[in-house]
Amino acid sequence: MQRSNGIDLLSVAWRKSSYSNDDGGDCVEVADHLPGVVPVRDSKNPQGPVLLITARAWAPFLSGLKSS
Repeated sequence: MQRSNGIDLLSVAWRKSSYSNDDGGDCVEVADHLPGVVPVRDSKNPQGPVLLITARAWAPFLSGLKSS
């Protein structure tokens, strides 16, 4: 995916979640340093859809994931 909601996702630096493993398990990547949003994608499908989470909702989103 090249653009999402007007955000150029080709030029962002993606990083793998520290909770992901190296044997093909549940892997997500996030991109940092985008004003107001945190893009999230499946590392096994980098050309697939990207979930855009507002910066304001990021901390509650992570808390919800951790409590699951």
